[in-house]
Amino acid sequence: MGPFPARRLDQRGVALSSPMALLSVAAVVLAGAAYVATNRTDTPEKTAAPVVKHSATPTPTTPSPTPVVRATPTHKPKPKPKPKAPAVKRGSVYVEVYNNSGVKGLAGRTAGRAQGAGWQVVGSDNWYGTISASTVYYPARLHAAAKLLAKDLGISRLKPAIAPMRFDRLTVILTSDYS
Repeated sequence: MGPFPARRLDQRGVALSSPMALLSVAAVVLAGAAYVATNRTDTPEKTAAPVVKHSATPTPTTPSPTPVVRATPTHKPKPKPKPKAPAVKRGSVYVEVYNNSGVKGLAGRTAGRAQGAGWQVVGSDNWYGTISASTVYYPARLHAAAKLLAKDLGISRLKPAIAPMRFDRLTVILTSDYS
């Protein structure tokens, strides 16, 4: 005898398909059903076109008079004035002022200047990191307020707020270019 048990020659059986083959067939059937279901149209595919017969002999026609087109003055509607942006209420916008320069007390002095202009300053501190120029950072909804604050403080650079800044307020970061 060998390593395999001997088989009797009279054994017959049915080989069952592997589960993977059954899943493959089911996937193909489902894909076909989805294709048929999504490509169905409820409108008729073709509509009958009217049949036009051309006669072999031309029929005499008389030229029709060409109408004269006269220019009529058109009244252009006056353009509607663009609605003005709502006025920024300085006292309703939170502002934080940070010092990113070597100048001691710069954030505190600038925060006082912003408060004097009517802004609601909620904090001032030092900013650690590299900022190339004094900047007013703003969340999208406070862009108009950022422009006004930058004008009040004499800062020309505005940028959208980035993490870790808070997105409910304006953030002013001062560098050594600010005096």
